[in-house]
Amino acid sequence: MEFDLKTYLEEKKAIVETALENYLAQEGGVYQEILEAMRYTLFAGGKRLRPILCLTACKVVGGEEEIALPIACALEMIHTYSLIHDDLPAMDNDDFRRGKPTSHKVFGEAMAILAGDALLTQAFYLLSHPSLLEKISADRLLKVINIIASAAGYKGMITGQVMDLKATGQKINMETLENMHRHKTGALIIASVKSGAIIGGGSFSEIKALSEYAHQIGLAFQIVDDILDVEGNSKEMGKMVGSDEAKQKSTYVSLLGLEKAKMAAENCIKKAIEALKNFDKKADPLRALAYYIKERKK
Repeated sequence: MEFDLKTYLEEKKAIVETALENYLAQEGGVYQEILEAMRYTLFAGGKRLRPILCLTACKVVGGEEEIALPIACALEMIHTYSLIHDDLPAMDNDDFRRGKPTSHKVFGEAMAILAGDALLTQAFYLLSHPSLLEKISADRLLKVINIIASAAGYKGMITGQVMDLKATGQKINMETLENMHRHKTGALIIASVKSGAIIGGGSFSEIKALSEYAHQIGLAFQIVDDILDVEGNSKEMGKMVGSDEAKQKSTYVSLLGLEKAKMAAENCIKKAIEALKNFDKKADPLRALAYYIKERKK
């Protein structure tokens, strides 16, 4: 029987969104304004890919996904902060995200910056909450916090964005492009999978294999993103296509051409599936997710 990824994603997304609602509930009083800005982008209709990868990796190595849920939600907060800041006029200057006006268009630049800052900080508040030690050993939790901090910091997403800004309007080579996306997109995807595997009690070899899987799907995700910017549907994607070319950004499509870019994405998916060869049916969601990343339309 073929794995039903659509139902799986819907179920996991609902679990993540219920937890996010609990962790970042709307309050009145002095916190109302900043919470409204934080929640606007956090609940703007994301796929919840990173938290789902975290929960799934935990389950694959024999752990209980409920234990990994706070970590999964923290990862989504970090991802959302990065989107808010990437959209700012000083960065990518985007007006729409997921079919809605971007945060700075709704709340102004200053509030958007603060909302991003608050989400990033709230993620680490969640990751370091003492209650987590009731179910997660201190050494595993500390290791996870360290991995996520590295992925979110200058050795991960930040340098990726720096490279992206510097590359705008410049012709860069394939090595530089891959290095940029390994930091900007791949780092947090790898951290999501590794975190889940560590929380779930995965062995060294299991964590290594899952990290390779994550590296490959992270690369595929970006290649497909570049392809969709050329031949995607603006209505389906919730943002304008053709923005990469308009901003003179080097992409997999501009460097390889459309067909070779599609072949590169296919190759990444094959390597991701190969990395899972020693896992049983519990890893079927990860296998299905890899194919989904290649076939996605938004």
